[in-house]
Amino acid sequence: MTARVQTARKAGAGDTRFRILTLLAALAVLGIFSGVILSLVIGAMPSFKAFGFGFITTEAWSPTRERFGALAPIYGTLVTSLIAMLIAVPVGIGIAIFLTDLCPRLLRRPIGIAIELLAGIPSIIYGIWGLFVFAPWFQLHVQEPISNAVGDSAFFGTLFGGATFGIGTFTAGLILSIMILPFISAVTRDVLETVPSVLKEASYGLGATSWEVMWKVCLPFCQTGVVGGAMLALGRALGETMAVTFVIGNAHKISPSLFAPGTSISATIANEFTEATSELYTSSLIELGLLLFVITFIVLACAQLMLRQMEKSKGKVT
Repeated sequence: MTARVQTARKAGAGDTRFRILTLLAALAVLGIFSGVILSLVIGAMPSFKAFGFGFITTEAWSPTRERFGALAPIYGTLVTSLIAMLIAVPVGIGIAIFLTDLCPRLLRRPIGIAIELLAGIPSIIYGIWGLFVFAPWFQLHVQEPISNAVGDSAFFGTLFGGATFGIGTFTAGLILSIMILPFISAVTRDVLETVPSVLKEASYGLGATSWEVMWKVCLPFCQTGVVGGAMLALGRALGETMAVTFVIGNAHKISPSLFAPGTSISATIANEFTEATSELYTSSLIELGLLLFVITFIVLACAQLMLRQMEKSKGKVT
C-alpha cells in the first residue's frame, strides 16, 4: 500500500512540474511579445512627439530636413500585399484542388515537392531573380504593351499608364504572390485531404460534377483551414523585406499607376536604418516598424474573428 502511495505522489509531482514548465513556456512567449512592443513604443516616442498622428497621414520623407511621413510606405505595403493575395489565393487553391483530386499519381508527388521547395528559397534569391531576370522581361513584354494599350483610358490609363521601368509596385506584388503561393497551396491541400471520402462519393453518386463537389462540398467543409492558410500567407506578405526591397523601386511617393516605383514599410527600414544618424530619423524608422506590427496584428485579429464567425455559422462554437 505504501509503495502505491509513493508512486501516486511521484506521479502527482511529475504532473505539477510538467504544468509549471508549460506555464513558463507560455509566459515566455507573452514576455517576448510584451518586450518587443515596449521597445518599439519607447523607440518611437521621439517621432510620435515630433509628428503626432500626422506621421501616418503625411507622404513627405526628407531626412535632410527631418520631415518624415509614413503614408507612402503604408500604401505600398497594403497595395503589394493586396496584389499578391488577389493572385496567389485563387492560384494556390486551384493547385491544391488539382493535387488532391485531379492530378495523376505519377505527377502528384513531384509537383507537390516542387511547390513546397518554393517556400524554402531565401527571399533575397527571389529579389535578385526579380530584379535581374523578371523585371526586364516584365517591362518589355507586359508593362509596355499594356501601357500603350490603355494610355487613352481614363481609369486604366491612370492605373497602368505612365513610364515603365520593370520594377514597381505591381512587380513587387507579383514577386510576393510567388513567395506566398506555397503556403496557401500546402495548407489548402492538407485540409482538403481531411474531407471524408463518403461526402465526395455521395455527391458524385447524386450526379454532381467535379466542380460542384469541390465548390459546394469540399471547400465549405474545410473553409476555416483555407482562410487560415490565406491569413498566414498575408502575414508573410505584409512583413516581407528583401524581395520587395529589390523590385519595388524604393520611391517615397504615392503614384496612381501600379507600374510606378513605390516603397513599403519593411523596404524603407531595410534601406535606411544604417543611414539614420539622428535620433529623430532612427525613431521614425522604429515607428514604421511599430506601424507594421500594428497592421499585422489588426489583420490577424480580423482573421481570427472571421474564423470564429465561420465556425459559429457551422454550429461549432469554439
